[in-house]
Amino acid sequence: MPALSADLPDLRAALLAWFDRQGRDLPWRQGPEGQRDPYRAWVAEVLLQQTQVARGLGYYQRFLTAFPTVQALADAPLADVLKAWEGCGYYARARNLHRAAQVIAQQGFPEAYGGWLALPGVGPYTAAALSSLTLNETRAVNDGNVRRVLARLHAEPQPTPRWVQAQADALLDPARPGAWNEAVMDLGATVCTPRRPQCGDCPLSPWCAARVSAQPTAYPAPKARPVVQEVRAVAVLIGTPQQAVLEQREGALLGGLWGLPAQPYDPARPSAQAQALRDLCARLHATPGDPLGEVTHAMTHRRVIWQVYAATGGPPPTDVRGAPLSRLDHKALSLAQARADSLFT
Repeated sequence: MPALSADLPDLRAALLAWFDRQGRDLPWRQGPEGQRDPYRAWVAEVLLQQTQVARGLGYYQRFLTAFPTVQALADAPLADVLKAWEGCGYYARARNLHRAAQVIAQQGFPEAYGGWLALPGVGPYTAAALSSLTLNETRAVNDGNVRRVLARLHAEPQPTPRWVQAQADALLDPARPGAWNEAVMDLGATVCTPRRPQCGDCPLSPWCAARVSAQPTAYPAPKARPVVQEVRAVAVLIGTPQQAVLEQREGALLGGLWGLPAQPYDPARPSAQAQALRDLCARLHATPGDPLGEVTHAMTHRRVIWQVYAATGGPPPTDVRGAPLSRLDHKALSLAQARADSLFT
């Protein structure tokens, strides 16, 4: 296999020629190469941090329809932003996007990497991506796709973030940094995939040490999976699936969203679930009713399990259709609706 340093011009030319032929046509890639529309590119980078492109396209179009310009986003109430973000998860991203939009609306879009990095919620990866895509600045990105491509290129089983960044910096084409970053990310997403890499279609195969090893999926070595914490709670529906008592969530994960009143409990303690239901209803000045069922939802490294009950009394219900809700709350309301429908069939 040729040394990468000796063949760097050919390697760059091969990847960029592949990208020019087969790069994905994505709605946020508007504008000339290296001068992408900063608003569309920024929203996409934030939204796709924890979402695959195929799934994120619908969310992206919905968000841009609601807020077609950075000024529209800056002027919108946070509740409307969170509502448009529903289903995307990691709602701190939406809150930071809203805060950063208000900064940009006053000061204009950043003109360099440091300006992007100074915005709320923008880290080194996002700042590098946006400064290269919108300003053609020579900044190499370092995400999961880049990590996998470079680990296989060098047959490195344990690529550290520092190692990946160093290799990405060395390979970056200074003449076309924005296109280069998009090309590496596209290669990882469509050809150099985690489980079934298409080595025969890869423009980097002549230089790839993992292909020579005949075990490309061994690189990088699988990461140890974090322990999933199970969280149990009771939740109550006072009203109907359309008109229900809601409370505003707090904390980094779901802060700003609304949802059914809920009370966590320790399943290891005897009668903890029943006590949690009594405590929750006492706080709401409500009377517990029949169980409606169980809903489960995976959130980051947590698995949340709710036992949902009907209840009466308490605060007056409100219209839930315009409120920003988590997927867990949507599941709970759907469960209640299914139960209500079954009583009339």
